[in-house]
Amino acid sequence: MLSILEHCNLAANNLSGLIPKQLGECSRLLFLNLSKNTLDESIPYDIGSLQSLQSLDVSKNLLVGEIPRKLGGMKQLERLNLSHNNLSGSIPSTFNDSASLTSIDISYNELEGPIPNITAFRKAPIAALNHNRGLCGNVVGLKACPKMIPNRSSTRHNQFLVIILVSLLGTLLLIFIIVGILLLLCRIVKKTEDKPRETHDDNVFAIRSYDGRMVYENIIEATEEFDSKYCIGVGGYGSVYKAKLPTNQVVAVKKLHPLLDGEISNQKAFTSEICALTEIRHRNIVKLYGFCSHPKHSLLVYEFLESGSLVNLLNSEEWAKSFDWFKRVNVIKGVANALSYMHHDCLPSIIHRDISSKNILLDQEYEARISDFGTARLLKPDSSNWTSCAGTFGYMAPELAYTMEVNEKCDVFSFGVLTLEIIMGKHPGDLTSSLSSPTFSIRELLLKDVLDQRLSLPMDEAAREVLSIAKIVIACLHTIPQSRPTMRQVSQELSTQKPHLPNTLQSITLGEVDLGGLIG
Repeated sequence: MLSILEHCNLAANNLSGLIPKQLGECSRLLFLNLSKNTLDESIPYDIGSLQSLQSLDVSKNLLVGEIPRKLGGMKQLERLNLSHNNLSGSIPSTFNDSASLTSIDISYNELEGPIPNITAFRKAPIAALNHNRGLCGNVVGLKACPKMIPNRSSTRHNQFLVIILVSLLGTLLLIFIIVGILLLLCRIVKKTEDKPRETHDDNVFAIRSYDGRMVYENIIEATEEFDSKYCIGVGGYGSVYKAKLPTNQVVAVKKLHPLLDGEISNQKAFTSEICALTEIRHRNIVKLYGFCSHPKHSLLVYEFLESGSLVNLLNSEEWAKSFDWFKRVNVIKGVANALSYMHHDCLPSIIHRDISSKNILLDQEYEARISDFGTARLLKPDSSNWTSCAGTFGYMAPELAYTMEVNEKCDVFSFGVLTLEIIMGKHPGDLTSSLSSPTFSIRELLLKDVLDQRLSLPMDEAAREVLSIAKIVIACLHTIPQSRPTMRQVSQELSTQKPHLPNTLQSITLGEVDLGGLIG
């Protein structure tokens, strides 16, 4: 009955009995962990109804029976762990269409037969497939699946059937080709009659989405050919429009600025954003629904986030007052988690290069999403990571003034500036460089005087969170890149409880924050 539940972690308890089939009604569930219990019987078929679920872990239980076919049809499922149970039978063929699945573990079961021919299974470590009755497939460590051996007694009969089928199919194919050519000629003649000759450009474009219905004409109609009244933002690479499609779905459409003669930078940004976003899936990274490459327009179609950008929220007196300390901490954690995923869990690593408040979007629950991957760069091993300067002034790492080498530490510095902006309620300006300076005056400044004065001073748990964040900010803003923490260290530090920190900030100076030590 928890209709808006998103995370459910009941692992490592002493739960027994059946998995409740009513869990299938928690339609907004993203994360379900029931591992390390003594749950028995079979996995409920109803779990497959959780179409928003991204992670399912029922490992180390006493589950039996076959894997429900419906699990293979979960469009958002990324991580699946069924290991250390007594599941039997073959893996359902529905998993052959699981495009979102990135990680699986089905070890220590009684499963048999071929593994699905998708990346998650093909690239799975052998430890995630071992200790089953008889799995086979094209994976190092697994035996190859046996090929069917035809019955010699029926070979001649089968050859006769093949000859008949080939003759019939050849005749049908010839008929279809003739009909297709006639239909194509009719369509060309009709277009020639309906359109002036000067508009006969070859408008080849590709657009893809989760439902296959988002088309170029719908976007043009929804924005009245990109009328300015639908524009919700303008950036260095393009303008963003709000579009309501015929399906009543509201999306954000980013239209790249038109190219000048010989200019290819915008097209590079377009390609870079598609490459980056099609490789990553994370709740704190904006979802790319589709793209359109057209001679007239180059478009990227994203999910629409109701609360807009972080910079607009901080610049609004009314909205900033409702943006309390816990919401701000949650936004900082969300951005840190997303950057940690991009830097450490993607292969190759993805460097955003333009982390700033204008590129952080918020939904109605103040959950952060990193957007605008126009300057993102995929860091490939054994390749040059030197490139042209990109980013937003005031957020770029200081070493970019004398080197063009791009690495994860550039994003770490930008994250530090962004975090300082969130707790101050405005861009920190010169304070960013002052925090790295050994001068005495700036370090005598009280932390409470740096915080956003539109909010009351944080107390108790909020105070401990803000003080921990202040320590992280100083570490991230270190002038020496190698002395900055990694985003994985930052994410882990933010996720740990801080019972040892003071619950009031009345007399703590920035110098005392710095003396608290760097993380990592």
